[in-house]
Amino acid sequence: MATKEYSFYPGCSSQEGASSSNYLVSVESMCEELDVKLNTIPDWNCCSASIGYCGGGELPRLTLSARNLALSEEHNPGQDVVATCAACWLATRETAERLGEDDDLMAETNQALAEAGLTFKNENKIRHMVEVLIDDFGYEELGKHVKKPLEGIKIAGYVGCQTNRPFGIEGESFENPKYLDKLVETLGAEPVENYEKKVSCCGGALAFSEPEKSQALIKEIIESAYDGGADMIVTPCPVCQMNVEVYQDKINAKYGTKFHIPVTYYSTLMSVAYGRSAKDSALGGQIIRAKQLEDIANK
Repeated sequence: MATKEYSFYPGCSSQEGASSSNYLVSVESMCEELDVKLNTIPDWNCCSASIGYCGGGELPRLTLSARNLALSEEHNPGQDVVATCAACWLATRETAERLGEDDDLMAETNQALAEAGLTFKNENKIRHMVEVLIDDFGYEELGKHVKKPLEGIKIAGYVGCQTNRPFGIEGESFENPKYLDKLVETLGAEPVENYEKKVSCCGGALAFSEPEKSQALIKEIIESAYDGGADMIVTPCPVCQMNVEVYQDKINAKYGTKFHIPVTYYSTLMSVAYGRSAKDSALGGQIIRAKQLEDIANK
């Protein structure tokens, strides 16, 4: 039996074949090493993190996330719900808190869910995977699984905005959260100290609607990492990872910069440090190759 079990919400971007499917691969490898079992919520749907704010209304938006939570209660009773995507975690946790504070809204939501034979009781916690790592394991325990320390790599921990506000990670500063820095250090690498843009927004969906604004924000995030001497950037958010990695060529063309810095997930770092292969760590999913991690994984 696995040491720990959680009800798992993969989210649209991290599911197999999606833009951040490499995130899911590395998370699964990481969890295997930590003896964690992720019980995927059956028939899960989009959490409405983006589309829910585009005119669909409050009740449909909350009901979409409540449906996932009701399915979790039915199929994975008593298990905390864990998400890896920052936006999914934010939307799902907001739903649980909003409905927990508003009896009328809860009743309306359950009236809608009743059409699908579901009832949401709001019984379990909603957690980001990094919360699980920090709170249920702790840095000392995470460090015990390191087989290949990430020595000689300096890494900027880019938290982004959605895992930072409004909820954040318990016990962490909103202005300067340290959990990625501590994790980087735990894995044997060197964190960038005083990374000024660690909680700045990458522009999110502005990358599509107003790319110039988003790329200006991304430019500052990357510049700050380089200023700190970073070899790569690590993040807990699929949108942050995608935006900061894939737009570097366009930013270089616009601003005359020469950015070429890998942007990885914390789970990728952990998978490599835990001795897993480059394939298990999903390094093949990088647009900008993380050559230093590949070298360690291939030792």
